[in-house]
Amino acid sequence: MEWLSLLLFALIFIALLIGFPVAITLAGVSLLFALFANAIGAFDIAFLQSIPSRIFSIMSNQTLIAVPLFVFMGIMLEKSKIAENLLQTMDESMRGIKGGLGIAVIIVGALLAASTGIVGATVVTMGLLALPTMLKQGYCPKLASGTICAAGTLGQIIPPSIILILLGDVLSSSYQQAQLNQGIFSPETLSVGDLFVAALLPGMLLVVLYMLYLFYQAMRHPEKVPNHLGTPVAPGLSKRILKSLVPPLSLILLVLGSILGGFATPTEAASLGALGAMILALINRQLTLSILQEVLQNTLKVTSMIFLIFIGAAFFSLVFRGLGGDDLMHDLLSDLPGGLFTAMLIVMILLFILGFFLDFIEITYIVIPVVAPILLMMGVDPIWLGIMIAINLQTSFLTPPFGFALFYLRGVAPPDLKTADLYRGVVPFIGIQLFVLALLAFWPELATWLPNVIYG
Repeated sequence: MEWLSLLLFALIFIALLIGFPVAITLAGVSLLFALFANAIGAFDIAFLQSIPSRIFSIMSNQTLIAVPLFVFMGIMLEKSKIAENLLQTMDESMRGIKGGLGIAVIIVGALLAASTGIVGATVVTMGLLALPTMLKQGYCPKLASGTICAAGTLGQIIPPSIILILLGDVLSSSYQQAQLNQGIFSPETLSVGDLFVAALLPGMLLVVLYMLYLFYQAMRHPEKVPNHLGTPVAPGLSKRILKSLVPPLSLILLVLGSILGGFATPTEAASLGALGAMILALINRQLTLSILQEVLQNTLKVTSMIFLIFIGAAFFSLVFRGLGGDDLMHDLLSDLPGGLFTAMLIVMILLFILGFFLDFIEITYIVIPVVAPILLMMGVDPIWLGIMIAINLQTSFLTPPFGFALFYLRGVAPPDLKTADLYRGVVPFIGIQLFVLALLAFWPELATWLPNVIYG
């Protein structure tokens, strides 16, 4: 009766497309399906007795404590006007370069990604600050909107990233499960810090390729990227650059440096980042009681949503495994012609397609726990697999029609920006991401080299 597990997956997918809340859908559909399967003798209801222990393990997970702390840090930085000051000074410093404003947007997006790790905040902030200026200067609407969306999604892959924290938690459990299934009773571990280090080179490569694409457009199609070489710059630019660059760079060094140096775990580094964000907001005179209250409320909303999805995913994973879904997926993937290559290719294509319709959190807690243990048992490096999945899920923020970065930018974009232009504008950047994904597939050392150098 293992085919019932695929029916459960299909029902949840349909319910999510209809628009039901993710956490309620995962828990509700799984529970109702378990009762139905138990009635026909295909499911042992005793599986559900482990739900309380699953929920307790979620609430006591030290790694997941980093989630509300990084969310708090990102929202606080959004309120501290750091992005506004940084974008203005980077624009001034890039006026001697063709496509300078677009390149400035990419650089600021990368710095915000390394400071906040939250895609929505970055896209909205850049959309409000940079998009009107780019359109006013004569940038092609497709190129301008695509650049901002792509820069905003760098928060998915450049640490500290919420998705890397969640992936680290899921893959760590999958890695231990895979080793136990292979008879290894002292399993190796995978940490969020491993994924943070592994994501640095692919993330920086994406930034470089984005900038090269903009420079190519400026040289090949100057009508799409206007030249403002003669625009005067106010005196004191060097001082303004230092004043705007030092705060975010200091925060990046504080958070990532403490992790890479082995001085702090990601959770401890997240607490340092949250404190640092409050200090920066205080220095910029943006930390008031009302702003602090708003930041805390938004942090609570986002964190509650994420953890409620965790609980719903616990119901789904138990019922899926109780129906024999794990064995079914193992047989399907391991029996494919071509072995590991075909299995990885199918999983990557599946994740890319699901990214058109589902959020990365949904994919992380519905699909990854099902396929990751099987791939890891087939000999896949867990760090390489994590970065492959992260870059793949990054494209889900850009792919029409449900890419969240597109929704974020559409909400703050001027009315005269056509949705069709927005969709067409992200296509080249999706191509760049897929190129990096293919490069990583054929050159795994792009992800595994740095962790090996730092951690041995």
